[in-house]
Amino acid sequence: MTVQESPLARPWIAFGFMAAAVLLAFFWRLGDVPLYDLDEGAFTEATREMLESGNFITPYRDGEPRYDKPILIYWLQAASVGLLGLNEFALRLPSALAATLWAWALYRFGRQQIEAVGAAVAVLILVNVLQVGIIAKAATADAVLNLFLALALFEVYRYAVAPSRAPRRRAYLWMGLGFLTKGPVAVFFPLVVSLVYLLSLRRFRDWLRSLFDPIGWLLFLAVVVPWHVAVYLDSGTGFFESFYLHHNLGRFEDPIHGHSGFPLYYLVVLPLILLPFTGWFLRLLLECLPGWRDPLDRFLWLWFASVLVFFSFSGTQLPHYALYGASPLFLLMARYRERLLSRWLAFLPLLLLLGLLLLLPELLALVASHTRKPDVLALLEEGRRLLGGDYRLEIAVAMLGVLALSLWRRVSVWEGLLLAGFVQTAVVSAVVVPRVLDTLQGPVKEAALLARESGRATVVYRTSLPSFSVYRQAITPTREPHPGELVFMRVDKLERFARDFPNLPFQVIYRRGAVILLQLDQEGAGG
Repeated sequence: MTVQESPLARPWIAFGFMAAAVLLAFFWRLGDVPLYDLDEGAFTEATREMLESGNFITPYRDGEPRYDKPILIYWLQAASVGLLGLNEFALRLPSALAATLWAWALYRFGRQQIEAVGAAVAVLILVNVLQVGIIAKAATADAVLNLFLALALFEVYRYAVAPSRAPRRRAYLWMGLGFLTKGPVAVFFPLVVSLVYLLSLRRFRDWLRSLFDPIGWLLFLAVVVPWHVAVYLDSGTGFFESFYLHHNLGRFEDPIHGHSGFPLYYLVVLPLILLPFTGWFLRLLLECLPGWRDPLDRFLWLWFASVLVFFSFSGTQLPHYALYGASPLFLLMARYRERLLSRWLAFLPLLLLLGLLLLLPELLALVASHTRKPDVLALLEEGRRLLGGDYRLEIAVAMLGVLALSLWRRVSVWEGLLLAGFVQTAVVSAVVVPRVLDTLQGPVKEAALLARESGRATVVYRTSLPSFSVYRQAITPTREPHPGELVFMRVDKLERFARDFPNLPFQVIYRRGAVILLQLDQEGAGG
């Protein structure tokens, strides 16, 4: 089937599919599941405290400064909560909107540089990729950063094709907004990719001209500097020391929060985060060397390779870092869609994923038989309980649907796989994520609401689950508990708590999954 014969060649069909994909992947059930810890809990508690305190300069989490990220994501979440109230939908809405704009920017660039059908295909890939769907529904900074990185690098290529002030200065604006979202990474990759690409074309002077653009830097500084001055005046050097030295230089040299990896980490992770398009990606790798002769292909491959190489040697490695270099992959996969001819290569990765999900209850039982940790056992038991009911039936129906698409000869392989992407998105959003987050975070939310309803002072003991404070709508300190207070903790901390505070009798008022809520007696024994 040729590109012209594809239904996506009709604009109303293409826009219909793209709109349906965005609504399904980014907005459907956006507020139906609890916030997950640590990431969403930490971001959203800082936003909640920002609104409560009226301090829109320095983020705080549970009363302590949170210097992990710059300010823009907190402002966006605060604006959304101010309009819609404090709830999961409002806290996640900025990410969903940013992911939507990311898709729109990809479409515009693809339409300009490839063609309309290819642009629509690239968008459908982006929207239905597993990891993109996760960050688009997460109240974190990742979707916003990916938007600004993509916008900046699209302008880099436009400048390379036709050097002029407009794309160059727009790139500085997007870099500034990205810097205000997540720091130097938003500047590093546009500068590196533009340097490597223009060097490959023997146009180093064009790169120098873009680098030494005073108006561009003034735009960048106008976005970045005011808040940096304000946070210095508000809290001194704390942000600069923590964010730039620890969370940036330190993150590259050593693992942060235990997120270490190995040099081939992203070669292992990429096939997983690109599901269900893993086979498509593997087929695309054959186009790498031939594509070097094409200016657009060369730029896209260098963009992808720059991200992959940099983070492969970083001390801290996380799956979503690979998405910084995923936009060019989506465009390349769309451009060479007709080269995907093997049905088993295209559909097997998704069928394996669904098969794994079908066996998940048995896998949880297997893990449970090999661990003695109380919190892990509690989570596994809760997870197995929630995997009952119609879970297997829903996964089996999805597998049959994907099998049918793999055998449907009236559509091309890539068209069938795009439709299978809708199946994966629906399964993840409606079947998997609600059960996973109900297992992990449902008990945290219930305990927090119970603590809030009681009106009692509450402390946390040796546990980091910041969404508890979000749902309790109050700072939850980690200080020593006092008689009459509530204490929130993971179940594996209970024995140590009893040893640490033998003179504080308590009763368990809530226990589910891996968390527990205690109420201390009004008068401590021997008090």
